[in-house]
Amino acid sequence: MYKIGELANRFDIKPDTLRFYEKHGLLKPSSRSESGYRVYTHEDADKLGFIIRAKRVGFSLQEIADLLSIQLDKESHSCKEARDIVDMKCHQVEQRIKELQIFQDSLQKLSASCCGGSEPATHCSILEALESADSHALKEA
Repeated sequence: MYKIGELANRFDIKPDTLRFYEKHGLLKPSSRSESGYRVYTHEDADKLGFIIRAKRVGFSLQEIADLLSIQLDKESHSCKEARDIVDMKCHQVEQRIKELQIFQDSLQKLSASCCGGSEPATHCSILEALESADSHALKEA
């Protein structure tokens, strides 16, 4: 059995993180001590480890909740359900990478359009592009 601080220390997180997971329904203490402390079991610790590992991989709280529901009742769920969650997350990551590549290209174009000299920034192409109301100015910069 663990108190909240002990369980938090075991996973090198703050007790507030445990409370956050509780607030979002991912974890709940098995009971409370006579003095009102949250008390967690080894199964709760295993569940917390699952949550933390899923969070590190990049899953959202809802996705973690979905994976937990599968993990806690494996007989009623299929591997396909878990795979679908992972595949959807992978697709989201791919989309985000494409967005970031567009951002990077725009930034590189801005940088390349500027002389980078020590003269006053009165006619700096970067500032002019960012000041422009024309949204195409950034793409062309």
